[in-house]
Amino acid sequence: MSAPSEATHVTLSDLVRLQADARALRLPSVKPARSRQAGLKQSRQRGRGMTFAEVRPYQPGDDIRSIDWRVTARRQSPHTKIYEEERERPVLLVADLGPTLFFASTGAYKQVRCAQLSALLAWLALRAGDQVGGLVFNETTLEVVRPARRKKSVLRLLDHLARQQHQPGSAPANATPANRLDVALAEARRVAHTGSRIFVISDFMTPGENTRNLLGQLGRHNTVTAIRIQDPLEKQLPEKGRYAVAGPDGPLWFDAGNPVFREAWQQKVDSHEQQLNECFRTTGVGFTTVVTGEAPTESLRRLLGPGGRIP
Repeated sequence: MSAPSEATHVTLSDLVRLQADARALRLPSVKPARSRQAGLKQSRQRGRGMTFAEVRPYQPGDDIRSIDWRVTARRQSPHTKIYEEERERPVLLVADLGPTLFFASTGAYKQVRCAQLSALLAWLALRAGDQVGGLVFNETTLEVVRPARRKKSVLRLLDHLARQQHQPGSAPANATPANRLDVALAEARRVAHTGSRIFVISDFMTPGENTRNLLGQLGRHNTVTAIRIQDPLEKQLPEKGRYAVAGPDGPLWFDAGNPVFREAWQQKVDSHEQQLNECFRTTGVGFTTVVTGEAPTESLRRLLGPGGRIP
């Protein structure tokens, strides 16, 4: 039997080799260049690479922007918020390798892109001196690697990413009754330390009843970014022609030129987009989309953007 193509399945060796690609990318940092433990940090108020330590009476030379006006008013004397450097901020990766990601019409399967993006982010965080951990799940299995600043932890995470992908020639197992994304998000709440940087990497094709609440709870004390992996066929149908996609009971054929089918398809796509946008808007979670036809390093470079920050 021939080895699987990297377009449909990525191996542990492939993910380990991405460490070299990660070196060409710069990890976001809001601390001075002289710091050797800058990490992947972005926050509404936890900025400047600092975390709140205490409030003390104002002293000459203190930054007036750090004055705590509530404490000042209550005690009738100026008080200043004191911050300390965040040295090892945990980075938690929630990687979805469920059956809907065993698909692509161009580029590589969504499960491959998920594994590659997760690996690149893990290598970047480790290189920056952050603790790295993650949750990797499919329709039957959920594996947890608690955040640690060790290469061994990253390798364990990559091993789970390689093992939990579906293999070409084998159909995904039947999903369990519980929504697996919600199960993983609930577990992430238990694993994540306050102030963690969390990436949820999924196609978000089947959000559950509690997905919005769980994302909101995660984002309340952490910085969360949702990275959706999308295939072009999921966004727009070809103009015409008959096509087949794999289903749990065999191939499903459709006529892309059928106007009734096209209208129903578009309504479903628009409804799903509206649902996702509303979910991320109300939870305050950062949201971006990458496509299967784009190389993972290019996707991540674009996501990091100017100054290396993920939106």
